[in-house]
Amino acid sequence: MFLHRLFYFCKMKYTRLTKEQLEELHPEFINFLATQSITAIEWEEIKVQKPEVAEEELDVFSDLIWEGVLNKVSYLENISAQHMHLFEALEKEIKLISIKVLNPNIDLNTTTGFAWFKKNYQGDFVEYLSAAKAYKNPRNSELFDLIKQGASITKGDLYQWFDNLID
Repeated sequence: MFLHRLFYFCKMKYTRLTKEQLEELHPEFINFLATQSITAIEWEEIKVQKPEVAEEELDVFSDLIWEGVLNKVSYLENISAQHMHLFEALEKEIKLISIKVLNPNIDLNTTTGFAWFKKNYQGDFVEYLSAAKAYKNPRNSELFDLIKQGASITKGDLYQWFDNLID
């Protein structure tokens, strides 16, 4: 229970994984419990006799998974009806390419809207802005905040394409 004791008094950094995510990560969770010398039988006893401890273990496991995922993130995208926010997450700073569609009839989340954009991305109805800023908080915390605001982790194809276009 060393790891449990280590995190016992810590507040959760991210959010608990959903039931579906936990089910998908069942083998990893079993390994997590094994690192703390908790057997399957002991886990069942903990869930019944000490549900608060079981909840804490789920929180610690969730934070460890999120930390691992966020450490690997290089690109994020947040696309709404008239905006695209494309991020490149570097070690010390985050870069942004922001695209704004000035045509209120266009919705970038639709096939038709995105097709319009692909034809008109260099026209007068599209504005671009690029920026970079150092992280104010730990890198992974800032990336997690962007995900909570609707950003998705991507391979960065759009970011790289626009980065080359702007340069």
